[in-house]
Amino acid sequence: MSMETISAAAAGTHDLGDGLVVNRLGFGAMRVTGKDVWGPPADHDAAIRLLRRVVELDVNFLDTADSYGPYVSEELIAEALHPYPKGVVIATKGGLTRPARHAWDEDGRPEHLREALDGSLRRLRVDRIDLYQLHAPDPEVPYEESVGVLRDSQVDGKIRLVGVSNVDLDELEIARGIVDVVSVQNRFNLNDRSSEDVLDRCEELGIAFIPWFPLDTGNLAKGGGLMRRSRGPLHEIAQRHAAANAQVAIAWLLARSPVMLPIPGTSNLEHLEENVGAAAVELSEEEIEELTEEEM
Repeated sequence: MSMETISAAAAGTHDLGDGLVVNRLGFGAMRVTGKDVWGPPADHDAAIRLLRRVVELDVNFLDTADSYGPYVSEELIAEALHPYPKGVVIATKGGLTRPARHAWDEDGRPEHLREALDGSLRRLRVDRIDLYQLHAPDPEVPYEESVGVLRDSQVDGKIRLVGVSNVDLDELEIARGIVDVVSVQNRFNLNDRSSEDVLDRCEELGIAFIPWFPLDTGNLAKGGGLMRRSRGPLHEIAQRHAAANAQVAIAWLLARSPVMLPIPGTSNLEHLEENVGAAAVELSEEEIEELTEEEM
């Protein structure tokens, strides 16, 4: 596949609502920051080039969070892309804090979420966030209170669409009782399908399901599991398509459900183009079934 033919548009589209239609292969901007998702990237200019290349490849859905860096990912997106090209949707999240490099602490207090939202608006240089997602439930705060802040901020015009992340079925239904939820972002990949029930519910409702960690790259690097067996079904199917294992893993996600919106992330330009190239990989029904039924 030539560089000229790589396009996220080959993945099809999903209508998030309120006129926001995005290509079904997005980009997760967590890895454009420094090591451990902490601080600035080692090569600032390379990160800017990467983000601009994302849009050149017809990726028009970028997902980030105030906790990535913290703040660095949002700042880089604005520096690289603002004023945002027509049709590009920037989604961000609030509700996790980073008091230290390896700390990810929930903070769903209404006062924190209001401050977090205002900070994201400033860093992204917008008056309204396209899609704002509650990053995770805070066990110390009633979930209804946290979601209520997003509802109120939507009414105030600071948020266009609302999503939730890292939720179970009960939490999804609680959120839906408070606000119109257009997306759910949970961990999901070939190796981890623990959110399959949530995905199925999203499909019933037509809600976008955004799988984070879609490639399970940590496990791939360590060895073991489906992604780790070099001569297992994944590798054999990839060879059949003259594709990379990661491309087949993304293609499987796209085939798993019409509401799936994968957001593979990377800081490497070559990997970015490889990931977007997965949109053109068409798996047969037999291949999809083989990967789906394979025991982890």
